[in-house]
Amino acid sequence: MSRTANATSLQPAHKRTLRLLSYNIQIGIHTRGYRHYLTHSWKHVLHHPQRFANLDRIAALMQNYDIVGIQEADAGSARSGFVNITQYLAGEAGFPFWDDQTNRRIGRFARHSLGVLSRYKPSGITEHRLPGRIPGRGAMAVRFGYGEESLVILIVHLALSQRGRVNQLDYLGELVNEYRHVVLMGDMNCRSDSPEIERLIDRTLMTEPLHGMNTFPSWRPKRNIDHILVTPTVEVERAEVLDYPLSDHLPVSMEIVLPDTVKVDS
Repeated sequence: MSRTANATSLQPAHKRTLRLLSYNIQIGIHTRGYRHYLTHSWKHVLHHPQRFANLDRIAALMQNYDIVGIQEADAGSARSGFVNITQYLAGEAGFPFWDDQTNRRIGRFARHSLGVLSRYKPSGITEHRLPGRIPGRGAMAVRFGYGEESLVILIVHLALSQRGRVNQLDYLGELVNEYRHVVLMGDMNCRSDSPEIERLIDRTLMTEPLHGMNTFPSWRPKRNIDHILVTPTVEVERAEVLDYPLSDHLPVSMEIVLPDTVKVDS
């Protein structure tokens, strides 16, 4: 079930289109250079109030979208001041619905999670544990509508190793093929032309309209590792990488046209 934030619902600008955003937010840490991985490393394990000033800036960006997929959130641990970051962003950005999936717990110190924020009420949310030698990777399947004509948005954060990603994308490919209308978004830790992405496309016929656009590192993007892919039934009107370096990744946005048969609840 989706969770409800204490916020007023905002209506999308277009009745039959959805504005999507995928963002690895690095638990709200504003990284502006490789040196910060060392000098700011303590922020990954200790609470600091400045995190929320940056999260407020991220929330201001998210206000412009209908559905947002988040990677590298925290579900409420010592390092976030026991604040659920997905819930916090939903409240600050005015999203009426939110949910998250904790994939890795490190005692009271960290709860690594994925998140979804939505202006539409999901008809169902399923959590998937992705295969891997090291546990802690997952996928959220967020469904809008019912039956065969539902829209399914998959939010993922894949493994660092190629072998792990191949197994995870094989798993996701089987999941994609269970539905007609699918959007797959997230930090996939591999390029658009990587063998594992091409293998996924061969198996699912998905496409990536925004092909080869660099998102990492945010201060000097050289790698395209954040992606949004769609099945053939999902029409894409616009896709772009946004110049909002509030994390060590840049966000990816997309506007899609809903198939006429897909019904969503506001």
